[in-house]
This record gives sequence, C-alpha cells and structure tokens, in this order.
Amino acid sequence: MKNPLLGPELRELLAANDVAAVRELCEATHPETVADFLSDLKDDEIWLILHMLGVGLRADIFSHFEIDLQVGLATGQNRHQMARLLEEMPADDRADLVQQLDEKVRGELLPLVAKAEREDIRKLAQYEEETAGSVMSSDYAVLRPEITVEQAIEQLRIQAPEKETIYYVYVVNEHRKLIGFVSLKDIIIARPGRRISDFMHTDIIKAGVNDDQESVANKIEKYDLIAIPIVDANNVIVGIVTHDDALDIIRQEQTEDIEKLMAISGEHEITPYLKISVLQHFRNRCGWIVGLGILSMIAGLVIQRYEEVLVQFAVLATFLPMVADTGGNTGSQSATLVIRALALGEISLRDTLRILFKELRVALMLSVVMGLIAFGRLLFFADGNGASAVTLTTLGLAVALALSLQVLTSTLIGALLPLIAQAFKLDPAVVASPALTTVVDISGLMIFFAVVSRFVMTG
Repeated sequence: MKNPLLGPELRELLAANDVAAVRELCEATHPETVADFLSDLKDDEIWLILHMLGVGLRADIFSHFEIDLQVGLATGQNRHQMARLLEEMPADDRADLVQQLDEKVRGELLPLVAKAEREDIRKLAQYEEETAGSVMSSDYAVLRPEITVEQAIEQLRIQAPEKETIYYVYVVNEHRKLIGFVSLKDIIIARPGRRISDFMHTDIIKAGVNDDQESVANKIEKYDLIAIPIVDANNVIVGIVTHDDALDIIRQEQTEDIEKLMAISGEHEITPYLKISVLQHFRNRCGWIVGLGILSMIAGLVIQRYEEVLVQFAVLATFLPMVADTGGNTGSQSATLVIRALALGEISLRDTLRILFKELRVALMLSVVMGLIAFGRLLFFADGNGASAVTLTTLGLAVALALSLQVLTSTLIGALLPLIAQAFKLDPAVVASPALTTVVDISGLMIFFAVVSRFVMTG
C-alpha cells in the first residue's frame, strides 16, 4: 500500500531541489515504500531523486523496482552511473537485470562494471532458468573449520558489509567443499578459544545447482530456513538461496499454476494485471479458448445425435446444465486435490491405486446424493409433458443413474489425468484447466443420452 504522505512530500522537495531533505526522507523510509512511489514517476524524475541519494541506498531502492522498470531505466541511463549501481545491487538481482537487457546495452554496460562483479554476473547468468543456480546469490559468508571463535568474529566483521546475510555461515575446507555450517548465534555464545570445527553442524540441508527452484523453495519452507546453500556436483558451495527469494519463487510458481489451471499460456511472469497489454492478454488466452471451443462442438454433435429423444421428452433438456456443471465440478475438485498432493510430495505414482480407490469411494457417495436430487427434481417438479407417471418414474431413474455415472467417471478422470501427466513428465496443472471440463462435458453427455435412450427404448 502506497504511503499517501510520501508522494506529495517528495514532489515538493524535488521541485525545491532540496537534496538534503530528499535524502533524509528516503533514508527514514523503507526502500520498498520509496520504490513503490517512484514507480509512478517519469524515468528522468526517478533518476533525479536517485542521484540525490548515496549509491548504497540508491541500489537498494533500485532493486525493489519491477524488472521491466529496471530494464527501462538501465537502457536509457548513463552507462558509467548504471555500472556503479550494478556493483552495489544484490548479486542475484543484478544478474536477473543483466539477463533481461538488450544485447547491445549489455555489451556496453558489462565492461564498465568492476571485474569481480562482472565475473559474478557472468557466472550466475550461465545457469538455466528456473534452476537453483539461476536464483541463487553469491553473497554468502564462509569460514574455515580450524579457526577460533575470536578469529571467526574478526573475519565476519570483514565479510559482513559485502554479504546479503551472515546469520548462517558456511564452513568449507581448503577446496571450498561444504563440510558444515554455524549460525551467528552459535558463534556469539561459543566459549572463547573454541574452534569452529568443535561446534559446527554437519547435518547440512542443501540443494544442487541444477535442482528445480520450486523444490529448493519447498526445502526452505519445510525446514524453516533463513537460507539454503547451493552446491555443484563436487559439493563445492557456489551460492545460497535466501528465504525472501523462496517467497518470490513460491509466488511465481503459484501464479504459473493458477494460470495453467485456467488454460492461460505465456511466460507466467509475476507482472501486475494492468501492466500487461490487451494484445498480450489476448495471445495468452486465445489459443486454448479457440481449441476448446472447437472441441466442444463434439458435445453439440452428441446432442444432435439424440435430438429425437429430446423432442419426445423435452424435460431432459433441463438437466443438461446440471450434467455439465456436475461433471466439471467433481472432475476439477478431484484433479485439484491430486495436483496439490503431487506438488507437496504427499503422493507419487506408486500411490495410483490407493488414490483411485479413495476417489472412487468419495465419488460413490457424491453420486448417490446427486442421483437422488435429480430423481426428486424430475419426479416432483416435472409436468410430464404428456408422459405417464410410469414414464416419469422411468425417466427419473434414468437421469439419476446417468448423473451418478457422470459423477463417478468425472471424479476418476480428474484424479487420473494429473497422474498420467506426471508419468509422462508433463505439468499436472495443465490437465486441470478447462480442457478437463471439456472432456468430462463430452463424456457426461454421451453417458447421459446413452443411459436415458436405453431406458426409453426398453421402458
């Protein structure tokens, strides 16, 4: 939420060119709040305010901007000033920014960045998207196991200003292989003279540099970590992923899953709704809608095939929405629960039979309830359309049976499709989109008319 007082006050100070007051106000306000307000200003106004601040605070505020705003500012700004800003930004944030820049801009900017930071950017940029390496930070503190507590504190005083966090300090051998870790609390309360090796923790929760970013974020959440070390194939520490990065990852993955559930394509980036163009919204949503619309024509063909039954018993048409909605809802419920359990690691493909058996029992109970509702609806609220009471009873039984079978099949299809997707290394979230609804709509109509027509023909 924007600070309603910060905006007007900054504008007044900017108009008066009161550098000292601008700096004082920005230093007393959280960088996220300052960045939130500055995002609504023009690029030249943003730079004018940033230039009034120290480079450290400037970099902190800049790193809180949305990535598209960062790219725009970096593209149009003096390259030397932008290079100094990159050197002060958190390692993972500047690597993300550089990767988004135009190749020409990147080629002009990187040579101006200090050698150590330039190499760090290139190292972090080499990892594939959505891996631990692509989201990790190289700002971590390390100690050797043989040093004493006093020596460790002195080393941390030197390392701390350049690091993102020092709450966890990682212990490495002469080859930088990770052999343990200590918390800052461990060091502070340790008796003077003790060596780090005497009290370091060796039960390390870590992740590989090529691990999926979502699994890394889940580890941080599961074990309540502030940060998790990232190692390469030789167990050499190459970076860390912090809890704030994990929150961003989880938010991004949730955004991706929600959009896939609703059959929205695209890159699934965390971009505010109003900042996505109408054309981009159209592109992201058009493909699936058109494809599923064409597929839904099959449902129309099913209705056309049984047109005579509908003409003879018009009351059946009043149950078509119920058939479609019930099938879609029960299938989506089942699919959503299975997808969530798969994502959290609560189930695996080995549990397929247990999952189907559980869903079958749930579906049987739901089918009885929906069948009774449908039977009562037809028997007590239909006028018969000229049919006899015996025919109404027969139709009621047919509709109840058809709807019950629809609930059973839709529930099992909803549970099975994510498992099939998982088996083929596909994203289970995709199958719980409107594609599932379309499939169960078609199968539901086929079941409904097949059962009802059989009852009518033999009734």
